Amino acid sequence: MTKKTLKAQTLIKLGIVAAILILLNFVSVRLFGRLDLTKNDLFSLSDASKNLVKSLDDRLTVKAYFTEELPPPYNNIRRTVLDQLNEYKAYSQGNMQFEFIDPSGEKGEQEAQQQGIQPVQVQVINDDKLEVKRGYMGLVLLYEDKKEVLPVIQNTSTLEYDLSSTIKRLTQTSQKKIAFISGQGEPTLQELQRAQQLLSRQYQVETADISKGQPLAPDVTVAVVMAPKNAFSDVAKYQLDQFIMRGGKAAFLLNKVDANLQQRFGQTLDLKLEDMLENYGLRINPDLVRDAQCAPVSIVQQQGGFSIQSQVQFPYIPVASEVNKDNTIVKNLQSIVLFFVSSVDTTRLASRGLKGEFLIRSSKQAGRQTQVFMFDPMAQYTQEMFGEQNIPLAAVVTGSFRSFFAEKPVPQDTSVGAAPITGMPRAQSPETRIVLFGDGDFAKDQYLGGRDNLTLFANLIDFLADDAGLITIRSKDVSLPPLEQVSDGSKKVYKFGSMLVPPLLVMGFGLLRWRMRKMRRKALESV
Repeated sequence: MTKKTLKAQTLIKLGIVAAILILLNFVSVRLFGRLDLTKNDLFSLSDASKNLVKSLDDRLTVKAYFTEELPPPYNNIRRTVLDQLNEYKAYSQGNMQFEFIDPSGEKGEQEAQQQGIQPVQVQVINDDKLEVKRGYMGLVLLYEDKKEVLPVIQNTSTLEYDLSSTIKRLTQTSQKKIAFISGQGEPTLQELQRAQQLLSRQYQVETADISKGQPLAPDVTVAVVMAPKNAFSDVAKYQLDQFIMRGGKAAFLLNKVDANLQQRFGQTLDLKLEDMLENYGLRINPDLVRDAQCAPVSIVQQQGGFSIQSQVQFPYIPVASEVNKDNTIVKNLQSIVLFFVSSVDTTRLASRGLKGEFLIRSSKQAGRQTQVFMFDPMAQYTQEMFGEQNIPLAAVVTGSFRSFFAEKPVPQDTSVGAAPITGMPRAQSPETRIVLFGDGDFAKDQYLGGRDNLTLFANLIDFLADDAGLITIRSKDVSLPPLEQVSDGSKKVYKFGSMLVPPLLVMGFGLLRWRMRKMRRKALESV
């Protein structure tokens, strides 16, 4: 082989390698893949996010204002945002573009602040000195003539939800309306600020006083009846019933027992909703569920003239982890904290042609308290008090509901100035949904503990509003599941097993090796 021929073959090989690299680069730009081995695909876009950017019909521009050379862990935030935006872009079919801008200098900082990006103070070590530096970590999203700003990106665990919900707000033409029923002693929106702020990103949130029989607005999609303390009048029930009859979705989050931990006493509430709910095939039982898998409460005790605060497990605040894995509302939630919850009953659904499924159940060690409701956090609970398992605590029902007022006269408010209710009541609803919870407090600000409670409430509204896509995104980042409750006997088995089994395995392996060597030695000696 001549030197000329060898050179030609080398050039051909290099050309083939270069062509392969160019082809791979061309394909990789247009095709995107990711291998995610986490349980909930935490590091991959959900199908809802992919479909959202695929459906873009105009250019979406994202400007990422990130200060360069930020110290750890802030530099990891920038890298995560870059990876996430690249994945969105890969599925956008060319309709999404982004750029990173370093807002350095007075002009750069002024531009970032004019766009709505807020500076954050970060600690930097230069020449063994701790310095405080001002940095920027925010996003500006532009679509058509609309603009949305994420002023500070600090929690990357919710980055996909923040981006997808923002894109959804930019691209949707109208917002659905959520009405919180008022007039019967329900909590105000000020007591639900965290839930309201989360819902307001996607919906119009308002209150609707139906105590005097005012109908719900025609554009209301979901009605939420949360923790009322006073009885509903017939005209209020009528408006709720007719809202459902026209196809509206309703969530009944009710306290059957008004319990007070400070007074250590509870009493049954008569909300006058029982007959209407039973007409829909639903019922909240007059009990309180206690669960061995529960949250602690703080107790102050006097010892030796000192006040000592301690944490004790309180069975009437269950930590629910037995959820319906087939329902999008709860399937990825593992630590829902409920407060003085009552059990729910759906045995009447079949006779009404309705379909129902339980969302949340108690653990395998649970029980119920009925009639007299007295609480003592320091009480000693026996095993017999937790003899039930998987008590239903929440349910969802779908189908066509029969009106509670179908064969009754239309109720009227006889008070001065009340407008008369006219027209015939609708007797049957189209296909719709009702959700029933035996706890009305789990979404209040004062009771929100872990993130799962707020996620549960937002998922519930999305489900009723037929916006299930956001549920799959929001529920990806979930808290750690609580430890499963086991008997004292099982605890001893696990304890001594973990102490004895590893040494016994090592000893057994050593004896096996010793026996094999001895047999090998005998075999060599016999040769």
